[in-house]
Amino acid sequence: MNNVTVVSHPLIQHKLTMLRDKNTPPKDFRELVREISMLMAYEVTRSLPLKDIDIETPMAKTRGKVLSGQDIAIVPVLRAGLGMVDGMLDLIPNAKIGHIGLYRNEETLQPVEYYCKLPADIEHRIVIITEPMLSTGGSMIGALSMLKKRGAKKIKSIHLVCAPEGLKRVMEAHPDVEIYTAAIDERYDETGYIIPGLGDAGDRLFGTK
Repeated sequence: MNNVTVVSHPLIQHKLTMLRDKNTPPKDFRELVREISMLMAYEVTRSLPLKDIDIETPMAKTRGKVLSGQDIAIVPVLRAGLGMVDGMLDLIPNAKIGHIGLYRNEETLQPVEYYCKLPADIEHRIVIITEPMLSTGGSMIGALSMLKKRGAKKIKSIHLVCAPEGLKRVMEAHPDVEIYTAAIDERYDETGYIIPGLGDAGDRLFGTK
């Protein structure tokens, strides 16, 4: 899995265990998702291009490195993906934000687009798409196709937990996308929930269950 990175930093793994706990209340759950997302953003942005510039410190003239100006867009998949945005913005405050909305057709089981709003210059940006749970992979495959259809060329996806079957499907459908996750779990069950997982991320984020 050359294009999959499991971010195994001890702080992330510690917070992920707290996130999995069914007794963690929505307020703490939201804070943990934000913190994990910020920590994962550090890894996702590791390969951003740099350039040299001349500066002057209080002591002498020198050359330093700064970001070369590659623009970034963060695109959450509604609604659970929203919970990961603020943590990433803590690290990348100048990023533009898009939104993608999908639902699953209960007859065909295929993802259906109901909303998509992206920065006008999406084709020139590194796109980071956020979705806490990658289960069957159907919604993520649909979301990535939507991004590419609208011109996105360099895409990274970031997840808290993935099921191996869904991860494999996404990799086969979009082998050019870099995937980052805090964990690859055992499987997903007959209802599409990841095992052991952390339940429904959207419901736990927003206290709707």
